[in-house]
Amino acid sequence: MIIPARIPRLLTCLYPTRVWKIPTAEKELFITFDDGPDPRITSRVLDVLAAHGAKASFFCVGDRVARFPELYGRILDEGHAVGNHTHHHLNGWKTSNHDYWADVDKASHFIDSCLFRPPYGRIRSKQAEQLSKRGFKTIMWTVLSGDYDASLSKEACARRVLGPFEQGSIYLFHDAEKAEKNMFHALEKLLETAGSAGFRLKK
Repeated sequence: MIIPARIPRLLTCLYPTRVWKIPTAEKELFITFDDGPDPRITSRVLDVLAAHGAKASFFCVGDRVARFPELYGRILDEGHAVGNHTHHHLNGWKTSNHDYWADVDKASHFIDSCLFRPPYGRIRSKQAEQLSKRGFKTIMWTVLSGDYDASLSKEACARRVLGPFEQGSIYLFHDAEKAEKNMFHALEKLLETAGSAGFRLKK
């Protein structure tokens, strides 16, 4: 089953302390990537963003940052933001609270950021509360590209992110091999179309 592109309003009401949209009075959209860094995919993403003068936030898996520190450094050097996506890409619903917190802490040794996004969007309330007490801000999303869904064509993926544009919306993509085909097509379309509509793409 394909998950809806736009986050249901009920979810944002149920979990108001999580960030679903960025308050702004400007024509700004916010691009985010999960699951990297990946030597081949993330490098290409950075090239595409640079070509469009766009910035993004990369929610990185700690284990991958440890394996590819130079690529992580490139993300920062090129002016993008980073966030913690746990060390081993854990599903909070299937992980004990203690193990989940420990995994986030381990990732923090490699990722210097107070931003956090739970893998799969799945996190227990107790886990989220403790992370908040530790100074983390949980960033969710407004628009889910669905780029990882093999049943989705690249054209359908692009349609999910192309409108209507709402100021402050957070777009979720993946800089991972599973999303390669759909992600690059949808990302290019978003950058081109939003740019033509006068929106700035920010981190």
